Amino acid sequence: MKRILGLLLALSLTTLSWIGWSPPAVADRSSQPLPETIETLRLEAFDATNRGNFAAAETAWTKLLDKLPQEAAIWSNRGNARVSQNKLEAAIGDYEQAMQLAPTAPDPYLNRGAALEGLGRWQAAIADYNHVLELDPNDPAAYNNRGNAEAGMGDWEAALRDYQQAADLAPDFAFARANSALALYQLGQTDEAIRTMKNLVRKYPQFADMRAGLTAALWVKGDRGEAESNWVAAVGLDRRYKDIDWVSHTRRWSPAMVSALEKFLKLQ
Repeated sequence: MKRILGLLLALSLTTLSWIGWSPPAVADRSSQPLPETIETLRLEAFDATNRGNFAAAETAWTKLLDKLPQEAAIWSNRGNARVSQNKLEAAIGDYEQAMQLAPTAPDPYLNRGAALEGLGRWQAAIADYNHVLELDPNDPAAYNNRGNAEAGMGDWEAALRDYQQAADLAPDFAFARANSALALYQLGQTDEAIRTMKNLVRKYPQFADMRAGLTAALWVKGDRGEAESNWVAAVGLDRRYKDIDWVSHTRRWSPAMVSALEKFLKLQ
């Protein structure tokens, strides 16, 4: 399964788009031969998704459901298109239809968990991620997303454990490591948080999230020059980090990190 590791309504972070923030997972296309009209609709849906035209993608998936109502992947993918438009309740209905058709498939549970997070229903989201881990105990996306839900509840120690488990299972899962850095900072492990952020920026120079994180952490620490340098890079890649509300409620940084960035922004 190709997984978009991140909640599509929330982020699109430069070259690291959707490496693990609160995922819907895009289901694979069927390997069975399909009539051309159906294949055309599939291509249209995936193309619209890639272009960020989620309303058009939803329309294409809906047309496909008229032709293939028993295909769980189509229900799940329409749910993803709806999540991307913040139609969370409607998306949950699609995921639940996919669950009925494919009860052992993990992706609809992973996706519904992400939608439930968007509604602030943390415990219900955790239950979905727990179910994914029952189906696949080594699913890094489920650990990362469960960490997001735990963070939403304010349990940063549990969140850190899950972020680190996700990163251990998938060493290139950059957003799991980024999330662990935010959790470390929240828990007062400032030096380790900064070290993690610097390692990520060294490996992924265009990682706007960690550039902005370093800005905040280094500014509070007193490393003003390095903080400013990272800020120039961060806003050049993604100007949304200038919006403290977006950082707090959409990207959902830890409160301590949000506070640090706010201190920096107030002096700009």
